[in-house]
Amino acid sequence: MKIGNIYAYTGGKDFSPTQPTVVFIHGVLNDHSVWILQSRYLAHHGWNVLAIDLPGHCKSSGEPPASVEDASAAILSLLDAAGIQKAALVGHSFGSLIALETAAQAPERVSQLVLVGTAFPMRVSPALLESSVSAPNKAIDMVNTFSHSTLSPPPSALGPGTWLYGGSRALMRRVLASNPQVNVFYTGFKACDSYAGGEAAMEKVQCPTLFVLGNADQMTPPKAAQSLVSKAQNAQVVKLPAGHSLMTEAPDGVLQALKDFLTA
Repeated sequence: MKIGNIYAYTGGKDFSPTQPTVVFIHGVLNDHSVWILQSRYLAHHGWNVLAIDLPGHCKSSGEPPASVEDASAAILSLLDAAGIQKAALVGHSFGSLIALETAAQAPERVSQLVLVGTAFPMRVSPALLESSVSAPNKAIDMVNTFSHSTLSPPPSALGPGTWLYGGSRALMRRVLASNPQVNVFYTGFKACDSYAGGEAAMEKVQCPTLFVLGNADQMTPPKAAQSLVSKAQNAQVVKLPAGHSLMTEAPDGVLQALKDFLTA
């Protein structure tokens, strides 16, 4: 469904004002589909689900957010347009920073906060930033090398025999090609690299916070999240045997962590 300029996947269920809502926010060069198992499960077990494409990505129109703060404003506009007073926010990588900033800017609008594969600061190497412009396919290959710890996911993610590297590369190329006007690869990475407000934002968060981290994550290793964990008022930490692509490498673990946290 389209809410304003933002596309949101609902898990095949109509919105119900009597149910709680969870918003899923993807990372750089991803889209709503990276949450396929988690979003569908919650949609069929008592939750309104809005798994979004960020503005300027794939099925969403508008300008791609040039900063974490811009993206946070888009999330709040989404809640307003959908008539949602309060929602749980689940974000991965770049999306985790967006969810964090949103929970800091409008703590009364966020019931629970889940940060998957997060870090602060979320630095991006100058070489990778430059390659995202000059040689984006090469940069996509580099990101995939560091984002995965296994070649094939469990069957509950994308089906038996799925090749994670190939599937992820295809998704990233499709997302990049979805906006011929703006390089959403560079824009997203630059927003992550430039975000300076993580610790200050964490101190403003009033809701319970869950950190879901991959033990084999080379992009955002668990130790890189500790500055946020230490600032959180009400934090839980779940570590899974996965790389940065947690939703496909450890789909059941991520789902179980969400179920336990959101229904507590």
